[in-house]
Amino acid sequence: MKKPRTANEESRSEITEILRKVRKIELRTRGLVRESFGGEYHSCFKGEGIDFEDFREYQPGDEVRSIDWNVTARMGHPYVKKFTEEREMTVFVCIDISASGDYGSLGPSKREMMAEVAALLAFSALQNKDKVGLILFTDEVELYLPPKKGTAHALRLIREVLHFKPTGHRTSLTAPIHLLKNAVRKRSLVFLISDFLFQEDLGNDLRVVNRKHDLVAIQVSDPAELALPAVGYVRLEDPETGRQVEVNTSNPRVRAAYLAESRRWQEEIDRQFKRLGIDKLALRTDEEYLPVLHGFFKRRVHRAVA
Repeated sequence: MKKPRTANEESRSEITEILRKVRKIELRTRGLVRESFGGEYHSCFKGEGIDFEDFREYQPGDEVRSIDWNVTARMGHPYVKKFTEEREMTVFVCIDISASGDYGSLGPSKREMMAEVAALLAFSALQNKDKVGLILFTDEVELYLPPKKGTAHALRLIREVLHFKPTGHRTSLTAPIHLLKNAVRKRSLVFLISDFLFQEDLGNDLRVVNRKHDLVAIQVSDPAELALPAVGYVRLEDPETGRQVEVNTSNPRVRAAYLAESRRWQEEIDRQFKRLGIDKLALRTDEEYLPVLHGFFKRRVHRAVA
């Protein structure tokens, strides 16, 4: 007879599994940052303004308006001011950890994909000497980690996204948006990552946050949420409310109605973000996310120089 595991053994096993997942995500995402993604991040997101660095002698071709006349008078020949870009930014990764994020019909769950995308963004930010903060939310703010630098901080961020146990189950953007609007004072780059399975109108609040910060929305969805497979009678359960319903997925009219409703819902979500002028990316758990992120960064750089 197999001896049952003790609570301590189960706890050690769980910790080992957590560390394994965190390490796997770290190795993959840090490699991607080194290969290409870090440079794209640097080109796409720049700091706010410039800082004075030093004086140097005037050289042919320098902007005449950069001459400092006080220093020039003291030294007897022209000197100009040197400036450097203020590179450091504050980045917030704001992630929905409601119950619907645990769903994954084919491979990784939505929450696992969110963790990997968050890690990629965090390591890109840290490589560019930016501070990274974390906000985890359901229908309330579950966890707030102030912006910091360092690999240990990034690894904690990944661990929390993967394994934090929330008290809430439903999705609502009200609490995190209120936090970003009222408590985060410095202008920040905010990645809002969610499946956006909510029923609320946050148009005015999202518009305010997008003006105060640089807001990028990243939607993560699963293919089974978008179209029902034909597998006969199944019992569907809403993980956020517990509500259940039995449907015959072999009925083509049922599948067509489900597909039409999911498309209508998705079009409304896309329309809201477009109307508010908020950049939005769409990722799926059955597809590679890198091409979508690369495409977004390129479009953003082209838009900045246009």
